[in-house]
Amino acid sequence: MIRELAQDLAASVEQISRFVQRYPQRVTAVVAALLMVGTGATFAVANLAPDAADLTAHTVIETVETLPLQAQIDALQSISQRLFRSEITRSTDTADTLLKRLGVFDPQAAAFMRNDKTVQSTLFGRAGRNVTIETGDNSALLSLKARWSPQDDGTFKRLTVSKTKQGFQSKLETLPLVASSRLASGTIQSSLFAATDDAHIPDAVAVQMAEIFSGDIDFHRSLRKGDRFSVIYETLEGDGEPMRAGRVLSAEFVNAGKTHQAMWFQDAAQASKGGYYTLAGESLRRAFLASPMEFSRVTSGFKMRFHPILQTWRAHLGVDYAAPIGTPVRSVGDGVVEFAGVQRGFGNVVIIKHGSANSTVYAHLSRINVRKGQSVSQAQNIGAVGMTGWSTGPHLHFEFRVNGVHRDPQALAKLSESTPVSASARPAFNALAAQNRVQLASAAQMRATAVQ
Repeated sequence: MIRELAQDLAASVEQISRFVQRYPQRVTAVVAALLMVGTGATFAVANLAPDAADLTAHTVIETVETLPLQAQIDALQSISQRLFRSEITRSTDTADTLLKRLGVFDPQAAAFMRNDKTVQSTLFGRAGRNVTIETGDNSALLSLKARWSPQDDGTFKRLTVSKTKQGFQSKLETLPLVASSRLASGTIQSSLFAATDDAHIPDAVAVQMAEIFSGDIDFHRSLRKGDRFSVIYETLEGDGEPMRAGRVLSAEFVNAGKTHQAMWFQDAAQASKGGYYTLAGESLRRAFLASPMEFSRVTSGFKMRFHPILQTWRAHLGVDYAAPIGTPVRSVGDGVVEFAGVQRGFGNVVIIKHGSANSTVYAHLSRINVRKGQSVSQAQNIGAVGMTGWSTGPHLHFEFRVNGVHRDPQALAKLSESTPVSASARPAFNALAAQNRVQLASAAQMRATAVQ
């Protein structure tokens, strides 16, 4: 059946093909007519759409109301900006000058600060106190806070002047300081203080470093250009603001190619005592300090010199330290005051006995803070630099005697004995020493990166 259908279809196609070949013009005319009929149909469909000119137009009118601008303006005006500014007080500041420098124009606040006893007694006439103010858009004072740390007791003072509905009020508080650690490093170009200034390290930290390494480094004569140091120290903060430098936690000093390291360690079994040790565990605390003052300039050493008053060459049996009048003087070791008074050329003098053989002499003092027979400890304040007796200028004359014989104080300080970390404290010490090695290496890397 299928075969028969296929044969019929083939026969029909063959007939159509013969017809097209025989009558090509007729076939073309038929196709053209069909196309024209299609186009006409198209136009007929298009012409059925309405003319736009005949459409009816409608006008719609709507009333547009303005937005409530006044409400928005009132809302914006109700939002007040709070402006903050900080300054450091000057000794010559008054209420008006301080507020003006802070950008505050508030007669009521100035009047309150002029008359408030708490503000007057704690803020004015004091230099170096950090003051932060808060004002509104009209530069009127909303609050004032001043912070300072008058004593090394772990606290700071905060004075607050605030605006209330009843007027301005003042409040003075004593609050604890919060300690955080900082890493720093530097290179000696001229002096220790110049290098620490360049590294933004506080002078108090520089003094501590000089004290820590004074038994091994003569900071007056032994520093070399290119010597370098790294230090980790505490910064004591009040309300997040740095108030003062705290203790040096660890330090490294490379002097003339030799590396000296130190860290602070406090034995848990002896909570009241602490000191500096090498990272190997040897104590840096000697029986005698290298100097009776924290840091000063040696003007005359233990040697022959031309005496400025007697005008003759004589052996100088001590060490002279140049310093302003009033500079604190300390005992270089534990002992008992043997003499405290006046002695001819020495002027005001203190003599301290250390054990049975050793004694130290502190002469030309402007003030004596100890009495005969009093026990003193190492680094305790015993007086102040002056120029009493045979003195041509303010300085301290210092002597070290062994069985009555004068010895070089600086040489003896280096020879005094030190003690290592106790066996019971050794595990805790080693753990802390490992931590400090990492921190000192990080501080040294900071310096190397800065140089590059």
